[in-house]
Amino acid sequence: MLGARGPYRYPPLNALRMFESAARHLNFRVASEELCVTQGAVAQQVRALEDSLGVKLFDRLPRTLALTEAGQRYLKPVQRALSMIADATQELKPQNTVITISVTHSFATKWLIPRLGRFSEANPDIEVQVLATNNLANFQSDGVDIAVRQTKPPFGAGLQGDLLFPVKLFAVCSPSLKAAGKPLGTVQDLPQHVLLHDAHGMWPVFLEHAGVPTDVNTLKSVKFSYASLAIDAAVAGQGIALASEPLIEDDLASGRLCSPFDVNMADELGFYLVYPRMPRNSDNVKCMRDWLLTQNASPRRNLPV
Repeated sequence: MLGARGPYRYPPLNALRMFESAARHLNFRVASEELCVTQGAVAQQVRALEDSLGVKLFDRLPRTLALTEAGQRYLKPVQRALSMIADATQELKPQNTVITISVTHSFATKWLIPRLGRFSEANPDIEVQVLATNNLANFQSDGVDIAVRQTKPPFGAGLQGDLLFPVKLFAVCSPSLKAAGKPLGTVQDLPQHVLLHDAHGMWPVFLEHAGVPTDVNTLKSVKFSYASLAIDAAVAGQGIALASEPLIEDDLASGRLCSPFDVNMADELGFYLVYPRMPRNSDNVKCMRDWLLTQNASPRRNLPV
């Protein structure tokens, strides 16, 4: 830029940053800690700035600094200029690069987290925040962009829902439990085993569906607050759990779990993607929605037995 006297000479930006920090704290040491440089570097840069300007900016006192009259006049414009540079730089950065997804604890640990790395690899510019909670998402107040819940339509006003996969419940256990000695070839053998319950409490409905005339309250059982805990207990050979196949895909594939008999029960609920019809971060929500739907593996026709 040209002025009446020729090209303007700008002081080094680094020296201005160090002057501004030292002027705020009136201390070279504190400024050096803030800027992650040595105290000597701050003092040297400020001295070089004073030399280039031809004015003294600080009075060096025994234990502190004091701004000279020139330093006081210089500080406010420098702070405004640095703030304008910071604001202009921020505006150049991509906005809305964070997406918050709300899921239940069990869905997070058993399905989402093992796959989430694939999303990050495919979308390195999007930062994902996972909010694991069983509470309903409030898209207006809690910052959630998209949620996965075991639910069914209709959804709330202004919300959109896409079926991720239906819920079909299977009885599953560790192969070691099946081979332990007690019969476990048909559903009629269930009363001889420990039933692992989760918060959904579907064992009475499943037993009725399977035609087992038994009062579930008379059977041995262990109750868990989350489905993921019941599944882990089944892997450990502690009993038989009811689980939806998407949450046990990896355990089935690895052989940690098996289904002792070919009986299942469809639930009226499904795992749905739920999000506002007019989301805050529409591009990121669409990206996450589309990716989640591609992760929906086709249901297995035969579970390991």
